[in-house]
Amino acid sequence: MAAVGDQIVHRLRLSQKDAHYGGGLVDGAHILKLFGDVATDLLIHLDGVEGLLRAYSVVDFLAPVYGGDLLEIKGEILQVGNTSRLMRFEAYKVIAASRDPAFPGRAQVLDPPLLVARAEGTCVVKK
Repeated sequence: MAAVGDQIVHRLRLSQKDAHYGGGLVDGAHILKLFGDVATDLLIHLDGVEGLLRAYSVVDFLAPVYGGDLLEIKGEILQVGNTSRLMRFEAYKVIAASRDPAFPGRAQVLDPPLLVARAEGTCVVKK
């Protein structure tokens, strides 16, 4: 059973199909979807059900993300109420795909990873 302070981490590579804007830029809404996936994982561990993301209270997009980048999405339970769960989310770029057409397939490991987005959100579950 999960509790306050527990964390979940998802890692995934964004494809060119995830790019929404020119230059292979991935839209912020895609990052919010990934936060929602992590929230679902946390809720299943805590409550045994998917629950629903009710609202984001804070959303910050801090750096661009492109198709080919590899992200690490972290979620943490901050508070557990009667039916609400407050969570914090962070997205880090851990591998940056080359954007140079002369070097397709080349990528760089970022050490330290680059924080590209963060948010806080409230999820709800049935009592």
